[in-house]
Amino acid sequence: MNIRPVPFDHPDAVKLNDRVQREYAERYQDEGDVTPLDATMFRPPLGLYLIAYDELGTPVATGGWRTQDKNDHGYSDGDAELKRMYVVPEARGLGLARRILAALEDDARAAGRVRMVLETGTKQPEAVGLYTSSGYEPCAKFGHYRFHELSLCFAKPLTA
Repeated sequence: MNIRPVPFDHPDAVKLNDRVQREYAERYQDEGDVTPLDATMFRPPLGLYLIAYDELGTPVATGGWRTQDKNDHGYSDGDAELKRMYVVPEARGLGLARRILAALEDDARAAGRVRMVLETGTKQPEAVGLYTSSGYEPCAKFGHYRFHELSLCFAKPLTA
């Protein structure tokens, strides 16, 4: 597997985002994640977007982080927010999500961010398992879905 940075609006990123949105819509019986995102949010040094490609060059996994600081949506100064972590069903179980997560944490730490935060949902038990087994702990809700009952928020310090 080859993991490399791409712009959030790269055609492969758009394809994977469309797939994860369909999965969210199916799981939650809604329109998917409507958190406002744009490509500029993931441009270094304020963020990073990664795609994992298989040996045939097919995009199979993705994830990104974007800078957040204290605001009225519940973020804190120094936050890096994890977004759009996704592995296509046919590539699950290969450790790709853990590899992408570790790379994103390393990059956010190098960019001076002090805490990685993420929002997931109660209908994504695989995601909850990944994050809790990777050192993330429940935290106060933040972000677009902070008032939704199905929302779960987690955080992990990025400092030693």
